[in-house]
Amino acid sequence: MTSSSALTEGSPTAGTHPVPAVRLRGVTKDFGPVHAVRGIDLELQQGEIVAFLGPNGAGKTTTIDMVLGLSRPTTGTAQVLGLEPRQAVARGLVSAVMQTGGLLKDLTVRETVEYTASLFADTRPVDEVLENAGISGLGDRKVAKCSGGEQQRLRFAMALLSDPALLLLDEPTTGMDVEGRRTFWSAIRADAERGRTVMFATHYLEEADAYADRIVLISHGRIVADGTGAQIKALASGRTIRATLPGADTSALAAMPGVTGVEVRGDTVLVHSKDSDAVARHLLTHTHARDLEITSQGLEDAFLSLTGEDS
Repeated sequence: MTSSSALTEGSPTAGTHPVPAVRLRGVTKDFGPVHAVRGIDLELQQGEIVAFLGPNGAGKTTTIDMVLGLSRPTTGTAQVLGLEPRQAVARGLVSAVMQTGGLLKDLTVRETVEYTASLFADTRPVDEVLENAGISGLGDRKVAKCSGGEQQRLRFAMALLSDPALLLLDEPTTGMDVEGRRTFWSAIRADAERGRTVMFATHYLEEADAYADRIVLISHGRIVADGTGAQIKALASGRTIRATLPGADTSALAAMPGVTGVEVRGDTVLVHSKDSDAVARHLLTHTHARDLEITSQGLEDAFLSLTGEDS
């Protein structure tokens, strides 16, 4: 495959070394008075699986469009595998799996992949990409008869045909069941181990936490966090205290120093606090709380805290 051996660039002191899969330097993008991207510096290495997260309107799609060469930065530079994005796409080094569109409903799954393969001078075997996408048994099924998850895996098979070194995924597992998601991510991990770079956007934060080597969090056109899932979660201060407490006095709990939020779910109360010890002592000594549990903030908590989406 294209990505099985790393693409390299020359170095006057060290011979050759892998060229970054994506390199953005000072990238901005304006649409009239709207500043969609406000200065992004980002470098993805070959073989990384990177989750690109952010709330709606954060600038994710605009940034991905620039990586794909669909638009150009207002200022700054964008490179894909050492090339201008459009050059990389033209050479078959980049593929994208979008959430919707791109399928002819009257064709079968196999006919769709075969037709797509005819558009390239050199592709991987149709049977191989169908198997890698987990749909080898659906070849004779009409696209219109495929579920949403099956259609998404068909888009994945089409993207694999050119054997891209960089694969961009937009909500890749939408419509897939649990088994389909597990199969999909197993295929992605196997590809990354052979050198393919994968960058994906998703609203399933648990998938980003479970499968990404690295998470890049964008808000208001800027990167606000970049690191492993553990590193991102560590940026969210405080902990959550969960306890069984029927009829909890939420006003009293919310008024405690350091408490940032209180939730009630049936007989369970969840207190988000920067001083979990004080809240735990209060619950154990001044209430009838039982089954008390203290946990660190999760990726969702970090996401809300870092993007300001908790209001």
